[in-house]
Amino acid sequence: MAETHVLFVEDDDVIREATQLALERVGFTVTAMPDGLLGLEAFRADRPDIALLDVMVPGLDGVSLCRRIRDESTVPVIMLSARADSIDVVLGLEAGADDYVTKPFDGAVLVARIRAVLRRFGHASGGQGGATAAEPSHGTGGALVFGDLEIDTEGMEVRRSGAQVGLTPTEMRLLLEFSSAPGTVLSRDKLLERVWDYGWGGDTRVVDVHVQRLRTKIGQDRIETVRGFGYKFRA
Repeated sequence: MAETHVLFVEDDDVIREATQLALERVGFTVTAMPDGLLGLEAFRADRPDIALLDVMVPGLDGVSLCRRIRDESTVPVIMLSARADSIDVVLGLEAGADDYVTKPFDGAVLVARIRAVLRRFGHASGGQGGATAAEPSHGTGGALVFGDLEIDTEGMEVRRSGAQVGLTPTEMRLLLEFSSAPGTVLSRDKLLERVWDYGWGGDTRVVDVHVQRLRTKIGQDRIETVRGFGYKFRA
């Protein structure tokens, strides 16, 4: 089985070299770049399995690099930010990142988060969650139909009014969780556990930003905010 290829963009030499060694020690293949422009070139040349992007890198900042990557690929992206309360975290998620890790980070924690994202993406084509929602299904095969929204749980495709909707694997898994239980309120913590594979309480901003991104693609009124509790999918 081929080793997982990680693109790591970080301008701090010490952090870059130490993190690269830590990732290689557990079996990852790592391409490490000191700035965003070189990172973009490496991404296009190597097509890695996952990208780790520091927010503050020269040439092309991490948020802009994330947008460029997302324009071309659904490869998972984890942003690295020096401050947990930074607006850069939200900007990175809005740009298409799937998760973020706050610096300074423990190498074992970073490895665990990378593996969680990779498991999530590996399962995205396996159809966990949505296949159980038989009641709203009016299509054929693994299709779920909610008004103008059609979710193919076997082909992992979504259409709205007949037009295909481009979702990242994380957005797809989020939609599958919602569509498997229409009308049921799902808490942010439950969504973190099921979609992001967090076995502990994570930052719910990850959920909120992804819900907002999903709404822009499938319809703003499709996912209802239930204040104080979480979100509910409208059938």
